[in-house]
Amino acid sequence: MHEIIFLQSLIIILGISAVVVFALHRIKVPSVVGFLLAGILLGPYGLHLIKDIRTIQVFAEIGVIILLFTIGLEFSLSKFLKMRTEVFGIGGLQVLLTVMFVTFISYQWLGDYNKAVFAGFLTALSSTAIVMKQLSDKGEIDSPHGRTSVGILIFQDLCIVPFMLFIPIMSGGGGFADLTITFAKAFALISIMILSAKWVVPTLLHQVVRTKNRELFVITILILCFGIA
Repeated sequence: MHEIIFLQSLIIILGISAVVVFALHRIKVPSVVGFLLAGILLGPYGLHLIKDIRTIQVFAEIGVIILLFTIGLEFSLSKFLKMRTEVFGIGGLQVLLTVMFVTFISYQWLGDYNKAVFAGFLTALSSTAIVMKQLSDKGEIDSPHGRTSVGILIFQDLCIVPFMLFIPIMSGGGGFADLTITFAKAFALISIMILSAKWVVPTLLHQVVRTKNRELFVITILILCFGIA
């Protein structure tokens, strides 16, 4: 019974999405907007045609992982270092100014500093998947405005972990000792990923490619993609 409900939900999602995306394409509206509208229309706050929400959410997360992985194939560590001005300069300035401005406005309205800072954190972040999809579809990732946008998005993503770590502290649910330990773990994990990307993964893929086994190559790529995610 569960399988039937899931298949019905999948057919409804694909069908409605196809209709909405096609209709918006006729008026030159990007496909990602159509998918968003289809989700709003089908979700619990719309027509509520989708019953198996949790399973669909899992598949949606998998889709985002694959999308970002595909876009990430166009980047390298050297390219990232060349974009350090966009990432740490423009990206850092955007996050800092947004957090400060929204925190100030929210504090005047809410009168609670912690809630105001949380609103600032929330407003400073964008949807990497949506923006990158738009830039990729238009072939504008390497354009001047594309590089600036990507730099800002990368810095925003780097800020997500610190933001999430500070939230329990602001609510009184954690201490600075826990924060230090979590930061150390995150730093160690990122360091391992960078070192692996430079030496371990290329060697592994080279050995897999030498087997000339397409299935093994696909499986290895999927393991790397979902394992790192």
